[in-house]
Amino acid sequence: MPEAPKFGAELSSLKIDRSQREPKDKGWAKWWIIAGVLLFVGFAVWRLAFSGGATPEVAIVRVSAPTADSLANEVALEAAGYIVAHHKIEVASKVVGRVASISVEKGDKVQRGQALVHLEDDEFRARVRQAEGNLAALKARLAEFEAGSRPEEIQRAQANLEEAQADSERLKLDVDRVQKLTDAGVVAAQEFDRAREQYNAQAARVEALQRAYKLVQLGPRKEAVDAVRGQVQEAAGQYDFARTQLDGTIIRAPVTGTILERNVEIGEFVTTSFVGERGAKGYVVSLADLNDLQVELDISQNDFAKLAMGQKAVVRADAYRDKPYDGEIVEISPEADRQKATVQVKVQILNPDELLRPEMNANVSFTTSQQAVASQRAKPLIRIPASAVRDGQVFLYVNDKAVARAVEVGERRADQIEILSGLAGGEDVIASPPAELTDGAAVRLRAS
Repeated sequence: MPEAPKFGAELSSLKIDRSQREPKDKGWAKWWIIAGVLLFVGFAVWRLAFSGGATPEVAIVRVSAPTADSLANEVALEAAGYIVAHHKIEVASKVVGRVASISVEKGDKVQRGQALVHLEDDEFRARVRQAEGNLAALKARLAEFEAGSRPEEIQRAQANLEEAQADSERLKLDVDRVQKLTDAGVVAAQEFDRAREQYNAQAARVEALQRAYKLVQLGPRKEAVDAVRGQVQEAAGQYDFARTQLDGTIIRAPVTGTILERNVEIGEFVTTSFVGERGAKGYVVSLADLNDLQVELDISQNDFAKLAMGQKAVVRADAYRDKPYDGEIVEISPEADRQKATVQVKVQILNPDELLRPEMNANVSFTTSQQAVASQRAKPLIRIPASAVRDGQVFLYVNDKAVARAVEVGERRADQIEILSGLAGGEDVIASPPAELTDGAAVRLRAS
C-alpha cells in the first residue's frame, strides 16, 4: 500500500505537453493554404495562356447541294461477282460414232463453220451409196411410166393380136367342118366337142390380146405413175438423210469464238443419247465468244432498290484492279433467291479485251441510277461530314457565334451523312463542334 503514490507520480510524468507544440502546428497549416492558392492561380494562368481564352476555335464547311451531273458519277453500290461468257456452247454430235481426228486445242480461236472433230464415216458413206442407187432405179422406172409404150411394144402387141385372130379363124373353119362330118355320121360327136373347145379357148385369147393392145396404146395409168413418183420422193428423202448423216461426221463450230474445253480424244465414242460417267461423251468441245462477257452478281435484297435496268457501272477484275471496264446492267432475274435473300443481276462488259477470262473474280461499282438523278433534279440532296451532327442538330457559324439548327438525317456513306431537312445549301456548318459548345456561344474560326 505505501508504494501506490509513487506509481501515480510516474504516470503523471508520462503525459504529453501539448502547449509546447501548438505554435509549430499552426505555422505548417498556414504554409499549406498559401501553396494551394498559388497552385490554383497557376492553373488558371496556364488555361488562359494555352487555350486562347474562353472563345473556342472551330472549323467550318460550306453546305452545298450536288448537281445532277455530279450525282450521276457517284458510286451507289459496290458488289463482287464472277465474269461469265454470255453464251457458252457445248458442241455435240448429230450422229453416233468414233472420233477419227481432232483439229483444235484448248484456247484456240475458231471461225463459224470451221471443222473441229471428224468421226469415222465408212458406214455412213455406204448408206449414201445404197440410197443413191435406189433413187436412181426408181427415177428410171418413173421415166418409163411417164414416157408411155414404145412403138416397138405397140407393134408387137398388134402382131400377137393378129396372129391370135388368124388362129381363131382357122379353128372356126375346123369347127364347121367337123360339125358337118358329125351330122353325116362320119366322125364321132367327141371330135366336134374337142374342135369347139379349142375354138372357144382361142377366142378368149384373142379377147385378152385385144385388151392388152389397147392398154399398150393408152400407156400406164395416171395412178400408177403417181405411185412411182411417190416412191421416187421417198427414195430422195432417204438419200438426203443419208447425206446429212454423213455430213454430221464432221463436227463444225456453230459460232466464232474460243475453245474453252476439249472433251474427247481420238478413238473415244461420241453419242447423242444417254451419257455415262465413263462411257460415251455427250459433247466434243465447249466454246464461247470472249468478246461477249458479263459479270454475274448476287445482290442483297436490301441493296436491290439501288439498281435498275440499263444502269451504268465500272468493272474491275481482281487480276487487273488498275484497269477499269465500262459496264451496263442488261439482265435482272425475275425471281429472287429466298435462301440467300439475293437477286441475280448480270452486267454486260462493254469493252472487253484479251485480259479478261470467264470465271475471274470481279468487282462492280454501280453509279447512281437515272431515277436517282431525276429525283435530284426535283429535290437537292444535301450531304455534310457526319462529325458535324450531334444529337440531331448541327451548329451554324453566324457572325462569330454558334447557332444550333435541328436536322433530319438519312443514309450515311463513309464519313458523309445525308441531310433530309433542316439545311438548304449555302450555310456554314461547324465541322466538329466541341462537346461543351452551346447555342449562341461565341466562337472564332481556326486559322487554316
